[in-house]
Amino acid sequence: MQNRRDPAPLKPAVFHVLLALADGATHGYAAMRAVREHSGGRVSVGTASFYRYLAQLMDEGLVAEAGRPSDPEDDDPRRGAYYRLTPRGLRVLTAERNRLAALVAAIDALKPARRGPA
Repeated sequence: MQNRRDPAPLKPAVFHVLLALADGATHGYAAMRAVREHSGGRVSVGTASFYRYLAQLMDEGLVAEAGRPSDPEDDDPRRGAYYRLTPRGLRVLTAERNRLAALVAAIDALKPARRGPA
């Protein structure tokens, strides 16, 4: 049973948006590409849904606007705002990672006969 302080499981798209920002600040288009790449194409967010998720995450204090990169090679002047995880966002992402790892460990601990066909 989950502790009341544990966050609820994240929707896959929300998890992948947070994961896309885990490597550092980036602009929205790059984050949307990262969602597709990290999920192997299983999670696809269109522009409108991506920015809706992003606004929700910003309202919840998990994501914040970031300054533009100081290195001109890392900056894309065609892009608008850059976004980053907040410390709280990183904690939520880490908690979800730990929750998923515990689920995988529980499955791995099952006796082979109970796992079903491979």
